Amino acid sequence: MAQSLDRLKESPSQTAGPYVHIGLTPNFCGIGGVYASDLGATMVNDKTKGERIGLKIRVLDGTGTPLRDALVEIWQADADGLYNSPVEMRGAADPNFQGWGRCPTDMDTGLCTFETIKPGRVPFRDGSLMAPHITLWIVARGINLGLHTRLYFSDEEKANAGDPILARIEHRVRVPTLIAERQGDTYVFDVHLQGEKETVFFDS
Repeated sequence: MAQSLDRLKESPSQTAGPYVHIGLTPNFCGIGGVYASDLGATMVNDKTKGERIGLKIRVLDGTGTPLRDALVEIWQADADGLYNSPVEMRGAADPNFQGWGRCPTDMDTGLCTFETIKPGRVPFRDGSLMAPHITLWIVARGINLGLHTRLYFSDEEKANAGDPILARIEHRVRVPTLIAERQGDTYVFDVHLQGEKETVFFDS
């Protein structure tokens, strides 16, 4: 006869937060001694090639309220359009550029910031060049699967107009949800999870 296992109850499903910050950004949470600094906190050094830029990113809920416990990761090419990846076959990426960053949103403002460089253009599958862009991945409490989107640059109008990904967006009024506005040497980008200004998200 099979043993009854009524005492073993199924654990409730969990979303990414709030414990994602403890595991991924312990220093941000006040937990020292794990890493000297949180992984992904620094993307550039004084030898990195390319135009230095800042990113200010907010993640907003359906009411326009900033999420204070979100976490954002970014991936991008270097200034020559090469990725810091073992699968990059087109050449050697800048060894002084990380190509990847991670930042939690500030508990007071819901803002996360990155210091990086403006990426170069990379080819699409058909060989056509994509506009300079940065890939974002967002997790937070209440988000079961990380959300994937892109950030394009407001001062790259010509390149954006010919970008094969932007061209596939059926509802053209939603294209601006992927465009970061330039303010000096910083780009400002809001990710809207829901609502009238909902950001375009991608399956992969």
